Amino acid sequence: MAELKGSQKQYLRSLAHHLKPLIQIGKLGISDALIAQVNKALDDHELIKIKFVNFKDEKDELSAALVEKTGAQFVGALGNVLIIYRQQKDKEKRVIVIPQKK
Repeated sequence: MAELKGSQKQYLRSLAHHLKPLIQIGKLGISDALIAQVNKALDDHELIKIKFVNFKDEKDELSAALVEKTGAQFVGALGNVLIIYRQQKDKEKRVIVIPQKK
């Protein structure tokens, strides 16, 4: 999927507003197990929130690394919560339809 436009990110943030964080980044930081957990959550939900319990000072760097390792797209961050999106590969399982800007 192409890079998200500002209006598309805004739409996804509005969808994520009511979501609870599915994953917490704690004392182990970004491990292989955490990456696998994030990939599973993205496959199941497409749009997820991740909360930084530890490493709050390094959240920008860790967020960028997490987005890169999972192939997701950065949607936004609010406080210590990261919102990321990855479109489901299987068209029949897609839940979110992002409006295309003309």
